[in-house]
Amino acid sequence: MKKETKFKIVKELEEAFQKNNTCYLIDYKQMPVWKTVELRKALKKNNFKFKVVKNRLALRAIGERFPELKPYFQKNTALAFADKDPIALAKLLKEFSEQGKVLEIKAGIVEGSYLAPEMFSEIVKLNSKMDLIGKIGYLMSYPLTQFLRTLQTPLVNLGRLMGALKEKKES
Repeated sequence: MKKETKFKIVKELEEAFQKNNTCYLIDYKQMPVWKTVELRKALKKNNFKFKVVKNRLALRAIGERFPELKPYFQKNTALAFADKDPIALAKLLKEFSEQGKVLEIKAGIVEGSYLAPEMFSEIVKLNSKMDLIGKIGYLMSYPLTQFLRTLQTPLVNLGRLMGALKEKKES
């Protein structure tokens, strides 16, 4: 590989690490090409990026930013990047891995923090950011809706009483 090509690849990886705050290092265990294409399509459909890398070039791109990741750049390495939803990417990778048993998460960076390989299963169990925001919104509005129902109850009861009196007078 020419020096210019290597420089270009390192530059692209540096930009990918800067743009995306989440990255998972994947050992793809001799994954067949058709499975790789299938994974790329699934990731692209969900606005994630997948890149098979040479370990030395990836180490150059990382530089001194994530020293915890350096030991994991051995054997076959691919990178999956997410700029917005790290949990959705983790769930997609886990689901794909369970289908074919061809992926293993080596380590990662989630929202700028190091993720040990044993913690990946914990990330997959989490709800997405939008789910959590929805739950917080519901929890904030629930007491107000209950209070509103409490205020409406006397008026509803008065309406029923008036209806019953009207029926009694008419009969």
